[in-house]
Amino acid sequence: MPNTKSAIKALRQSVKRRARNLASKNAYKIAVKEFRKTAAVSTKNAAEMLANLQQKLDKAAKTGVIKKNKAARLKSRAAKLLAKK
Repeated sequence: MPNTKSAIKALRQSVKRRARNLASKNAYKIAVKEFRKTAAVSTKNAAEMLANLQQKLDKAAKTGVIKKNKAARLKSRAAKLLAKK
């Protein structure tokens, strides 16, 4: 456990940031899975979900949860999958 006041505060901040980052990470991962599942069945619904997926990926990249190239790669693959159908 931290001993100094600043270390205690740093731990509190770290815990909050970790929770926020995990929530963002889970949100984009769920969006990717749902998009892929929907794209296999219906292209109309998948087109709507693509915008939602891109928004979640951009937010995760902007806040530093994932790198911008990873977000770009996932968005590109999603768009490519939709175009293929």
